[in-house]
Amino acid sequence: MAGVQEGPEEELEVWEGRPSQVVNLGIFVVCFLLAWLIVPIFVAAARFLSVHFTRYRLTSERLELVSGVLSRRMEQLELYRVKDMSVEEPLLLRLFGLGNVVLRTSDRSHPVFTLRAVPECTLLRDNLRGLVEKRRDHKRVRELDV
Repeated sequence: MAGVQEGPEEELEVWEGRPSQVVNLGIFVVCFLLAWLIVPIFVAAARFLSVHFTRYRLTSERLELVSGVLSRRMEQLELYRVKDMSVEEPLLLRLFGLGNVVLRTSDRSHPVFTLRAVPECTLLRDNLRGLVEKRRDHKRVRELDV
């Protein structure tokens, strides 16, 4: 129909995840060995809770990071701001089928945004790349490096 405007595109959730506790493996081992001191038990518990209450949420428009145990912090990154992305798979993470997805952005508050210790990191990176391109096309935005 001529003259009828389309409504805004609906934001869809594409992926949700959290970092693996494997990132704490070294701390857990040291705390286990020193558990007789009692304090390391609290250190291990704090690290466990910190990772447990970290969530990543990828939508068709943005990437969100929610973190915090007692108080919450939510950070958002608009996908059209992503300039470059890479995958890092350190040996320990590779042993568990995990990796880091590193995003370099034009966002001033998050020039480097890292999704730590996520499963199927190359598939996630590829999905992210497609979403970034769609978002840029939709917003008619191009990144220029000077």
